[in-house]
Amino acid sequence: MLRLEHIQKTFNPGTVNEKRAIQDLSLHLKPGDFATIIGSNGAGKSTMLNAVAGKFYVDDGSIFLNGKNITFEREYKRSRVIGRLFQDPLKGTAPHMTIEENLALAFLRASKGSIPFSRISKKDKEIFREQLSLLEMGLEDRMKQPVGLLSGGQRQALTLLMATMVPPKVLLLDEHTAALDPGTADKVLELTKKIIEKNKITCLMVTHNMQQALELGNRTLMMDDGNIVLDIEGEERARMTVADLLKRFHSGAGKALDNDRILLSMD
Repeated sequence: MLRLEHIQKTFNPGTVNEKRAIQDLSLHLKPGDFATIIGSNGAGKSTMLNAVAGKFYVDDGSIFLNGKNITFEREYKRSRVIGRLFQDPLKGTAPHMTIEENLALAFLRASKGSIPFSRISKKDKEIFREQLSLLEMGLEDRMKQPVGLLSGGQRQALTLLMATMVPPKVLLLDEHTAALDPGTADKVLELTKKIIEKNKITCLMVTHNMQQALELGNRTLMMDDGNIVLDIEGEERARMTVADLLKRFHSGAGKALDNDRILLSMD
């Protein structure tokens, strides 16, 4: 499904601000894999997601999606088959456009690509309403309301729907519940699980919560210094505790995990 082969990325090369963000990283996700990713700040988690999304071109290595080499495909083309949510609920939606208009843009981009003069039919609008009702937030009765009037949780749930209404080949989630209050975060996370399971979407999800990293999906990745130092799944993952995960990180990275936000999430 998704293959990263020996990708590398250095920002500001040859300057005092040079930063090697990704180092010889390889990863293979099978269809339907749901992999959680954990690591300290600067470990390369978001950079890896940006490389997959096409935010920049990697310096070396290759990226394949469904057997197609997309290493040098532009970001807007990848966005038709790669969905993405960010930590900031304000990203991913146009605040001055209505809920219906935001859904229409997402639907046309993913389902009809660049076909000129594409239009949203009455049937499409009925689908939007039906999908919104699944969020259980009452948004199906507010389709003419500007998105900027919604709460952060409502916007993030709407963005999730926009990214998956036409199921993408890959869904990238970059701590997409971290900025929400605990109750709203749980609700958006539950919606995420349901949508991924229902559509069997291949997913990469960055999280700072170690217990969450072991419970969600079927695979856990730990990153450090621009590479994947731990990749566990199956029975080994099912038996693993957070303490085990910390020990394995120390073994793979050669140092203890040093990130207050992650360690505090263990309490």
